[in-house]
Amino acid sequence: MATDKKAYWKTNLRYLSLLLSIWFLVSFLCGIVFAESLNAFYIAGFPLGFWFAQQGSIYVFVIIIFIYVYLMNKLDKKFDVDEV
Repeated sequence: MATDKKAYWKTNLRYLSLLLSIWFLVSFLCGIVFAESLNAFYIAGFPLGFWFAQQGSIYVFVIIIFIYVYLMNKLDKKFDVDEV
């Protein structure tokens, strides 16, 4: 039972690390660090670096929330701790 809890928590932390790393890449790197390079491209008339800083990181964060919910529901079923 204790090993199941550790495996569950380890998988949960792995999901969190991966998803937060993706959010960091999109929000910080694309929106701040590489903004000048990305501004050569445009989305709906706006420079891509500006778009990532203003809207892209928010969209990605919302998508990440849905992905996390999906992954955690799957993990809960795998470890038989899901809500009925």
